[in-house]
Amino acid sequence: MTAVVDEPASKPRPWAAPPRPAWEEEPSKAGLAGKAIALSLACLAVLFPLWIVVVTSLSTRKTIDEAGGLVLVPKGITFIAYQELLSGGQVTRAALISILVTLVGTAFSMAVSVLCAYGLSRSESLGHRWILMTLLATMFFSAGLIPTYLLVQSLGLMDSYLALILPSAISVFNILVLRGFFMGISPELIDSARIDGAGDLRILWRIVMPLSRAVLAVITLFYAVGYWSAWFNASLYLNDQDMMPLQNVMIQLVQRQQAPVGLGQAIKTGQLSGLAIQMAVMVMALLPVAVLSPFVQKHFKKGMLTGAVKG
Repeated sequence: MTAVVDEPASKPRPWAAPPRPAWEEEPSKAGLAGKAIALSLACLAVLFPLWIVVVTSLSTRKTIDEAGGLVLVPKGITFIAYQELLSGGQVTRAALISILVTLVGTAFSMAVSVLCAYGLSRSESLGHRWILMTLLATMFFSAGLIPTYLLVQSLGLMDSYLALILPSAISVFNILVLRGFFMGISPELIDSARIDGAGDLRILWRIVMPLSRAVLAVITLFYAVGYWSAWFNASLYLNDQDMMPLQNVMIQLVQRQQAPVGLGQAIKTGQLSGLAIQMAVMVMALLPVAVLSPFVQKHFKKGMLTGAVKG
């Protein structure tokens, strides 16, 4: 008598859609087509302006003049605008300033936010409830622009790069998300580390942070994008044009129609188009965010939703 051997079940394909619940109906062909059209239109609405900006920045002065402004179809691609912008001068200096402020500011904001969120997530922390209520109050009430300006001025931070970091270093919303995620970590795991003699800082560094990589990546991106895109603080607290970050230089280009230092003569002689320079600066400002966002996208669901719901 031959034994019947069960065939092993086929392995699930990683690209296959997850199984639907029993109560959920299968989508109709009209519904799938409608979703595809809606997503395609949404992608087109986002990518079409970016396409125009990139193509215009790569176009020659002749192509831009023939198009009467923004270029839709690329003709005569050239990188002279980027070569001139990156060869030195105001734009290169502004880009380096923005990179420095973003790196230092993000590191400082993450350090303070993680320490604050971890302290507020421990119910045995001294005065954690009152501190939490104080932080929540700042989300609805603020001193206003003039008191903040007077405070920065009294601290001697005018015409200082610290004025671009300290006034907006902390986001209460990000602290609350981190706190919610930290509260979801098993208390038994932390208690066992305390029994082994670990202190709070070691528990935070060795246990809490490695388990919170998803939410830390998302919050880091939020802070980095905020610092990189910030321009209002620089316009308030900086008077020296040589200290302006990239976003403020871009505003001068787009709104005030001012050419960066060193490029005015090239535009006057016809070597460059002022519109191509404007679009090239926009591409430089958007490039870091566009490159980093896909790498953090996978952490959004696990990091943001879990941290926002728990606690």
